[in-house]
Amino acid sequence: MKLIKEKNYEAMSRQAANIISAQVIIKPDCVLGLATGSTPIGTYNQLAAWYEKGDVDFSRVRTINLDEYIGISGRDEHSYRYFMDKNFFEKINIKKENTFVPSGIAKDIEKECKEYDRRIKDFGGIDLQLLGIGLDGHIGFNEPGDCFQKNTHVVKLHSSTIEANSRFFSSPEKVPEYAITMGMISIMQAKKILLIANGKAKEDILNKALYGAITPQIPASILQLHSDLTVIYSEE
Repeated sequence: MKLIKEKNYEAMSRQAANIISAQVIIKPDCVLGLATGSTPIGTYNQLAAWYEKGDVDFSRVRTINLDEYIGISGRDEHSYRYFMDKNFFEKINIKKENTFVPSGIAKDIEKECKEYDRRIKDFGGIDLQLLGIGLDGHIGFNEPGDCFQKNTHVVKLHSSTIEANSRFFSSPEKVPEYAITMGMISIMQAKKILLIANGKAKEDILNKALYGAITPQIPASILQLHSDLTVIYSEE
């Protein structure tokens, strides 16, 4: 485990973008596992700025996103597909057909889960997986529970997750109750994992995840077992 402390959100985002851009430069056709939420926006903005300067080329990159709400179309502004398009994909030269986000409106969600896992396997796995961490220790939408869920699956979101995500909606009642999320096998089989955390509120759960017991009650704690984990956090 490698820990990197930065002064603030901007420095954290820049350091994370450094690591991701290095991966793309070293392996131009790499597979990036990507995350949504407020934390990685600064990282995506920095990567887009470096693309505009000609420092990094995403034309051969493939991306696999962690999760999506069930019942929301990718054209809906609250969907994670929409989030990725607006905050990253439309700002760089990646091919849209090389970007993958689970479909929350698939007619057969179980089939969608299996096909998502198959796609990751066909790609040869994920070269670098970007993660955030929830206040309850969730990664992706892998919520605290009795066991680690191995494969892509449907999850009922905890009330704390719904409350945290309600800032993106008009009210908590508008947040979908279910989501589709990549499971722990695909995450843990990524060659590199990059976890970013910002804000004083994340300090306690980050300490529990990195130094406490490995337990499905804190899903991020399983990252202690990964052989190439980098954690970047801000002093803020």
